[in-house]
Amino acid sequence: MIAIDWGTSSFRAYWLHADGHVLEKRSAPLGILNVEQGKFADALESQVGDWLIAGATPVLMSGMIGSRQGWVEAPYAGCPAGAKEIAAGMREVSWARHRAWIVPGLSTRDSSGTPDVMRGEETQIIGALDRLPSTSSWVCLPGTHSKWAEVRDGKVLRFSTHMTGEVFALMKAHSILGRMMSDAPTDSAWFEAGVRRAQDSGGLLHHLFGVRAKGLFGQIPNESAASYLSGILIGDELTSIGNVQGSVYLLGDPSLVGLYQRALESLARTAVVLDSDSAVRGLFTLAQHLPRS
Repeated sequence: MIAIDWGTSSFRAYWLHADGHVLEKRSAPLGILNVEQGKFADALESQVGDWLIAGATPVLMSGMIGSRQGWVEAPYAGCPAGAKEIAAGMREVSWARHRAWIVPGLSTRDSSGTPDVMRGEETQIIGALDRLPSTSSWVCLPGTHSKWAEVRDGKVLRFSTHMTGEVFALMKAHSILGRMMSDAPTDSAWFEAGVRRAQDSGGLLHHLFGVRAKGLFGQIPNESAASYLSGILIGDELTSIGNVQGSVYLLGDPSLVGLYQRALESLARTAVVLDSDSAVRGLFTLAQHLPRS
């Protein structure tokens, strides 16, 4: 089969053997926003046309390719949902002599009734289920919009989204805080100081201005200010989740996962890092639910 993780900015494809192991993989900066005039079939064939000619089927795609801006909108499946419920919502697309299935995202509502959505992360979670306990566990997927999902008995019960990564990028590039920051590798000590600061009283908005004030009084080097800001934002995210029971399972880009692992461990919480390529296993699992015809 062909498994495709197709997001806003990137395209990743995997040619899988019938037993699920990866025969070949490819990637390109061909996210859905970079596809000219919505010609998704042409874009797909430009990347894996030889695989299609070789007869690799079925083709499953997850991520923003199923969004309103993608090939076709695959409506969100409601929580709780596992592989069976997600697969039931897959949408078929066809072109020339080929066809493919697009995985739906998930939706949930918080205690106040406010909706929340994910698209792409559900496939990553499905691919990591064999690493999770059957009892209730929390999976964190760091990113521009971080996700925290409660999983039990192979199903996502509920989740919440936190715009931590996007807020960091905006504050660093477009706020007065960024005027006193210089690019440098992550300063672990200052990052952890930011995580701890987020646990203090005063609130996030007050803590954010403290980044500038520390700089004005020479209490933080310019090259460490971004690390401190990152720590405050991630620390606030962890505070909003509360003291979840058991280990937190981290899934996603290794560099971001490393920051969250450091933040959790600085607060004496246990973090378990999962395979960042779980999306391909999730797509393989979902393929088993396709009609055999």
